Amino acid sequence: MDALFSSFSAVAIAEIGDKTQLLSLFLAARFRAKGAIIAGILVATLLNHAASAWLGVWLAQFIAPAIGPWLLGGSFIVVGLWLLIPDKDDSDETRLLKYGAFAASCILFFLAEIGDKTQIATVILAATFDDAVWMVIWGTTLGMLAANVPVVYAGSWLLQKVSLDWARRIACAVFILLGLFTIFSA
Repeated sequence: MDALFSSFSAVAIAEIGDKTQLLSLFLAARFRAKGAIIAGILVATLLNHAASAWLGVWLAQFIAPAIGPWLLGGSFIVVGLWLLIPDKDDSDETRLLKYGAFAASCILFFLAEIGDKTQIATVILAATFDDAVWMVIWGTTLGMLAANVPVVYAGSWLLQKVSLDWARRIACAVFILLGLFTIFSA
C-alpha cells in the first residue's frame, strides 16, 4: 500500500499546472464526450506509466540499496524544483481531433507524457518499489486521473478560482519536503 499511496500522491501533486491539465481543458472545451476524454486519459496513462514502471524496475537492478533513498529523495527535490517551471501546451493537436474524443485524448496524452515530470517520477517510484510495480502503475494512473478529471469537468471554473502559480509553489514545497524526509529518514 505504501507504493500505491506514494505513487498516487507524487503524480497527483506533480500534475498541478502541468501541460496535461492544459490539454484536459482544451479537450473538454472541444468535445462534449467527457467520459471518452477520461477513458483516453486512462488508457494513455496506463500504457505510458506501465512502460515507465518496467523501465524503473529494470534500472533498479543497477542501484545499490544504500543509494536508493538518496536517489529517491534527490529526485523528489529535483521534480519539486521542476514544478516551478510552468508548462506550455505546445503540441499540434488539431489534426488528431478528427478521430474523436477518445482517440485524440489517448494519443495526445500518451505523447504529452513522454519525458514529462510524472513519467520520470513513475520510473523513479518503480525503481524504489520494484517489488510492487503494479501498485506503482495503478497509483500513478489514479494520481493522473485525480488531477485531470476535475479539469475535464470543471476546468474553466477551477482556473478562475485557483492560481496555478501558487499551486505550483505549494506542490514544489511538498516535493522538497518529501525529498528531505526520504533522505533523512533512511
